[in-house]
Amino acid sequence: MDAFGPLLDILTSAHLMGLILLAIPIGMFFGAVPGLGGKLGIVLLIPFVFGMDPLAGAVFLLAMHAVVHTGGSIPSILFGVPGTGPDAATIVDGFPMAQRGEAGRALGASLGASGIGGVIGALFLAAMLPVLRPVVLAFSPAEFFLLALFGITFIAMLSGRSLIKGIAVGFLGILVSLVGLDPHTGSQRYTFDQLFLWDGVSVVVAVLGMFAIPEMLALGVKGGSISKVEGKAHRYDFGQVMQGILDVIRHPWLTFRTSVIGAAIGAIPGLGGDAASWLCYGHAVQTCKNPEGFGKGDVRGVIAPETANNSKEGGSLLPTLFFGVPGSSGMAILIGAFVMLGIQPGPHIALVGMDLVWSLIWALALANLLSIPLFLGMAPAFSLLVYVRGALLIPFVIVLAFLGSFLSEQHWQNMALLVAIGVLGYFLKKFGWPRPPFVIGLVLGSIAEDSIHKALAIWGPTFFLRPLSLVFIALILLTIGAYIWKQMKGQVADVHYDT
Repeated sequence: MDAFGPLLDILTSAHLMGLILLAIPIGMFFGAVPGLGGKLGIVLLIPFVFGMDPLAGAVFLLAMHAVVHTGGSIPSILFGVPGTGPDAATIVDGFPMAQRGEAGRALGASLGASGIGGVIGALFLAAMLPVLRPVVLAFSPAEFFLLALFGITFIAMLSGRSLIKGIAVGFLGILVSLVGLDPHTGSQRYTFDQLFLWDGVSVVVAVLGMFAIPEMLALGVKGGSISKVEGKAHRYDFGQVMQGILDVIRHPWLTFRTSVIGAAIGAIPGLGGDAASWLCYGHAVQTCKNPEGFGKGDVRGVIAPETANNSKEGGSLLPTLFFGVPGSSGMAILIGAFVMLGIQPGPHIALVGMDLVWSLIWALALANLLSIPLFLGMAPAFSLLVYVRGALLIPFVIVLAFLGSFLSEQHWQNMALLVAIGVLGYFLKKFGWPRPPFVIGLVLGSIAEDSIHKALAIWGPTFFLRPLSLVFIALILLTIGAYIWKQMKGQVADVHYDT
């Protein structure tokens, strides 16, 4: 009954259900407009959830983030322009289907696959809880220090083609996390006698500066509409949409397999949606009968990546909630929002926060189920969002960013800090340096510092020789070794992504 109590609480709460129903079209909007995505969606909604009840705010943000890729399939299929990065895999078969007059069928398959994938991802998270809880409780400060380093290394490696750049940005985030008062001595570090920095750099300000400001600066420099789309969207009818939904039911084993694979990939910190969608697409090509149709408009090529896109959200919540290690770059920003709401991810969640965990599981499942009817009614309007002019969007986003940075801690100086981090983020974006590792480093830096102090106090330097510590050291070395091996074998992934 403990598991179903939070579900009843959500279903019987007009406030929570209203927030979920409001979050779904907002999430679809950020997915359907190429270049926005779930990360920017969370960033821009932070001012609106500030001061909200922690459960309500977390449910709202997670429900919004859960359906971003559902909306991202619209421009991918109708225009051949990915709404979000992971939706690029949907283009391979979705756009050819639209070109031959089956746009509705492709959208229906995407919708059905996204809904089922999201629910299976939530169930995957629920099924892992009995196994995960004893593992989490077995962790000590030594393991959390190495886990933090592992999270930074893994995400940095997968955030760009250069390991050195990724790790450099990650450790820059760690350096910024040291700003404030030393938790053990109380002495000031890098505060320049500024009182507002005594508590450290706000994660909210860092996220807004690193993502919202650079995107708007880049859009202003480029000018024109958000995406380069020529012509009109391919026409479709709702009869075809229903046919596409039935296609998902006709391929139940493929839908189930790719959903579970996507959730499992999501549970590995750093892999994220791009890896999940492409790996599941490749799995479909390798395991399906008659694979010669893939790349030419095969509906199975739409089902596989779309189930993965949504199911990985459930998997990525595992390390995010229980270890404080973001399962993806989107989850890194979600951690910042959770902290702002008063929710501190970490092992204590397994002891005192299981009601919250179950509430988030059910919110994830409900958002994906409710997105199906809402999608059917709103898809035609969302298909026009790719033509939105950047000049209309930039002032709105900039105002929200400054509002969010001020509200986070009520310090006007944070707005100046927002500008400084925004300029840094713009140059990182312009010169091809990955930005998510900065936020990961900022979030995990304080965890790593606190954990290494405790570990050294308890065991001294010998904590590196603990069994679990050796496992994490091996994983860190294996991660770096895998990257070097991939580089020596050639940029296989680059060829795959350019398909």
